[in-house]
Amino acid sequence: MGALDGLKVADFSWVGAGPRSTKDLADNGATVVKVESSVRLDLGRRSPPFAGGDRRNPDASVFFAQTNTSKKSVTINLSDPRGVEVAKKLIAWADVVVENFGPGYMDRIGLDWETLQQVKPGVILASVSVAGRSGPLSGLRGYGNSAAAWSGHCDMTGWPETEPHMPPFAYGDVVAPMMLTVAILSALEHRDRTGEGVHVDVSQIESMVHVIGDLFAELPTEKPANEDAEMTPHGVFPCKEDRWIAMACETDAQRMALAGILGDGPVEHATANWDLVELEQRLIQAGVPAAAVLDGKGLSEHPDLNAAGHFVAVEHPVIGTANMPAPPYVLPDTPSDVGPSPCLGADNLFVFSEIGLTDAEVQDLTAKGVLV
Repeated sequence: MGALDGLKVADFSWVGAGPRSTKDLADNGATVVKVESSVRLDLGRRSPPFAGGDRRNPDASVFFAQTNTSKKSVTINLSDPRGVEVAKKLIAWADVVVENFGPGYMDRIGLDWETLQQVKPGVILASVSVAGRSGPLSGLRGYGNSAAAWSGHCDMTGWPETEPHMPPFAYGDVVAPMMLTVAILSALEHRDRTGEGVHVDVSQIESMVHVIGDLFAELPTEKPANEDAEMTPHGVFPCKEDRWIAMACETDAQRMALAGILGDGPVEHATANWDLVELEQRLIQAGVPAAAVLDGKGLSEHPDLNAAGHFVAVEHPVIGTANMPAPPYVLPDTPSDVGPSPCLGADNLFVFSEIGLTDAEVQDLTAKGVLV
């Protein structure tokens, strides 16, 4: 049994900010039904890399596969009022509704907070957007990189005296889902105690400010790059064969241990003469906080991560066998169970029958372009 067995989630979210949170719920046992449509394909399904290089196959995206493990998929055309009525049946089944559309979209199609409470009293609505649903910025549209600019991450990334640097991925789509998952679980606790539904509202900008505020407090006028206000040496240093090692020394004892191995000269000159693996082992044994800088191959093949069961081999009907990261925590009595991401609309018949549609109704609405 997973920790969230019995929890039902209607997942209207797409791309990354919502799906990464509902992935957490699904991997821990919740039944998560992802609402999609071939009319408006999830941008995650169009995101590389693609199995076999097949960009045309909506089930070939490895990005989508990793972001949507353990879920089910149904197709509902929400631009059709009949599709919205089917969505209401799914909402009546659910404990939680998750969405990360642009502000106002759910209201325009008739799935606003008040309507959801009429459809299912006590249901949780969890919304995540660039700037949240309240305040002067509530109408702001954008993606995770927009949040990186607004939250100060761009300004603090890169080397001192250089132009702002955009993080290499939509960091807001990674930070905000963690906040969203905690907020959903808190809302469920409130509902279980009071019977009341909650509209959870998560801002990517605010989530990203939450994890960077200390840098602005310590270094208000200059980018830190690899430097740290308290630790030295602190950064990455070259080793043989164009490999790198990271170090962060906080105490004099650690610095003395480092000098005992490298000598008293410039750290970057001394490390350049070492084999990475040998240096990492020597430093760790001496009590110096150090780690090899891993690339993707090194990460996926790391013996410790694999021995800990972090990577799980998952069989996908299009992608084949692929290693997917498991939740980064262990619940001994209710372990996670990472399954494949769903193919587009693969669960239509099963899910729609669960919410009261007959096979004939499903076939009719599919033919009319409603359940596509």
